[in-house]
Amino acid sequence: MKNNQNVTIKGTKDGLTLHLDDTCSYEELKKELDRKLVNTSNHHETDKMLTVKVKAGNRYLSQEQKEELKEVIRQKRNLIVDSIDTNVITMEQAEEMMRENEIVTIARIVRSGQVLEVTGDMLLVGDVNPGGTVKASGNIFILGSLKGVAHAGFTGNEKAVIAASAMRASQLRIAGYVNRAPDGIPEQEEKVMECAYITDDGQIAVDRLQALIKIRPSLTRFEGGR
Repeated sequence: MKNNQNVTIKGTKDGLTLHLDDTCSYEELKKELDRKLVNTSNHHETDKMLTVKVKAGNRYLSQEQKEELKEVIRQKRNLIVDSIDTNVITMEQAEEMMRENEIVTIARIVRSGQVLEVTGDMLLVGDVNPGGTVKASGNIFILGSLKGVAHAGFTGNEKAVIAASAMRASQLRIAGYVNRAPDGIPEQEEKVMECAYITDDGQIAVDRLQALIKIRPSLTRFEGGR
């Protein structure tokens, strides 16, 4: 006979964390959750609201089941649900994550008035002319001249970067940050590939591409050297 608890309740400074067993049946889980919360509520005779975080482990919970669990918790007078977390994702969520992490390679010139937008990282083999715009939910890598507008991480990814063989952008945008290039930037004598990123103080900085090794170590997989 199984002796393990289906629901483990741990108190934190912010409220309660409920750890749910992911091997028992859902109905068993719900019954035990209700029973244990009644006892917990009796031990906390106070008007102060306690936030509850639910950890469901490797159990898949449908939206209907999540709402049922929330209702069981809400019925206790001083408990309010903060979050329900599970390690299991749906096929649709997995496909969306794959799209977000995909590198989309495109060979073309983005001319004035044109907008090129992708989900994931963009690798553009070509130029972005003045008046042209490229947008990606992830990073933007341009093997060519960037003379128009580039907007990386447009869905809010502040870790996104922009890199170009020739960084001559009229405007750089990463997530909600904007850096407009000043007029009359002199041509570089040495052709150096550069990258743009958000600094710790919330500014868009432009540096040599090699800086990404330290700035975004998770982005690169360079081996050897320092």
